[in-house]
Formats: sequence, structure tokens, C-alpha cells
Amino acid sequence: MAETNDFKAEPPEGIDALGASSEGASLYELIREDIIEGRLAANERLVVADLARRHGTSTNPVREALQLLRGEGFVTFLPNRGARVRPIDQDFVRDIYEIGVLIEPALTRWFVGMATDEDIAELERLQGLIEENNFADTFRHSELDTAFHTVMYQRHYNRHAAELWWKHREVLRAVSRRFNFTLARRAAIIREHRELIALVKSGEVDKAAELIARHVEGSGRHVLEHMRARSAARAG
Repeated sequence: MAETNDFKAEPPEGIDALGASSEGASLYELIREDIIEGRLAANERLVVADLARRHGTSTNPVREALQLLRGEGFVTFLPNRGARVRPIDQDFVRDIYEIGVLIEPALTRWFVGMATDEDIAELERLQGLIEENNFADTFRHSELDTAFHTVMYQRHYNRHAAELWWKHREVLRAVSRRFNFTLARRAAIIREHRELIALVKSGEVDKAAELIARHVEGSGRHVLEHMRARSAARAG
């Protein structure tokens, strides 16, 4: 099988992963990580000049990064109060995955009706790599899993829907990196991917759409369960 050490999922063709300069994109990654890890606290004010000094850059890339983070919901802008960190709480995660539950079945319906033999072969190839990795490298799993779903959505005629899916998936991926997969979730991912490939092969549109809705909801609920457990541990 193909080597996956340097494997990285790419967004659907025509969709810019960030739509930013290289410096703005780099700062975006750094600031987002600080928000997710709590180094920048919920509701903390984000002062452009302070962030520029901290990261040794000018103010323009910082402004660019903050606008990207605003677009993903990590940062809010309030009149006369500037930018602040949005709390990365359970409501935030719920809102993100519920959007996926709404749009991914529609994208899947289209794919099942249009899937080629080459598409199915690529899904099987990626699923083989996912199972070969077997969650040993969680970063690699995340990249392969994203590539698996990108095969299904990358040619959809509604580019706005495909872009919305990509951006919200990237948000959920960033948040979920803090948590390990439970054994039950690992088994569900493998089983549901295999079932999905079988449904695509047989052209069962409705069943595939129902399955992907459960799959996305299961992923979101898995993250929420980890967040609740972490909150309970901190409170105790």
C-alpha cells in the first residue's frame, strides 16, 4: 500500500483551504491552536498589536488571521469592543456537527447517483489505508478519513455546499484533536465506512444518506462526550 507518513488531505478542487497569504495562514494556525488549547482564554480580548508583537510580525497578517478565525466561529467581533475569543464549548461543537448532519446527506445522495468505478476504487483504497493504520497514528487517520469523505463531495456542482462542508469539517477536526478515539467509536468508523462503500456500489441512495447522517452525528457526539468528561473531571 502507499506510504502515508506525509499524507495530507486536500480540499475539494477549486476551494482554497484558507484563502489567505502564507503568513496570515501560519498565524491563523498558531492563534487557533492557542484558542483550542486554552492558552487564549474564552472571551479574552485579542489586541492586534499585542498579537503582532507576540508572533514577531506586522499587524496586517494578524488582521487577516483574525478574519479567518471569525469566519470559522473561533473569534467574535463586537462594536467598540474589538475581537474576542469565542468559548469553544459544547454548544459550539453541537452547532458545527449539526450543520454537517444537515448538508452531508444531500451531498451523499448526489454522489451515489454519480459515483464511478474509479471513485469506488479510491474509497476502497483509502479505507484500506485507514484500516492498515488502525488508529495508531491519529493524525494520519484524520487525514485519511478526510480524504475518504472528500472523494464523495469534491465534484459536487454546489461549490458553496462543498466549501461549507470543508470549512466546518476542518473546525471539528481541530477541536477533536485533543481527544482519543474510544474503542466503540473506532469500531463504528470502520463498520460505517465499509457499509457506505457497499451502499454506493449498490446505488442505494436513501440508505447511504441515512448512514452518513448517523456517521456525522456519531462523530460530533463522540467529541461532546469527551468534552463533558473533561468538564466533569475539572469540576471534581
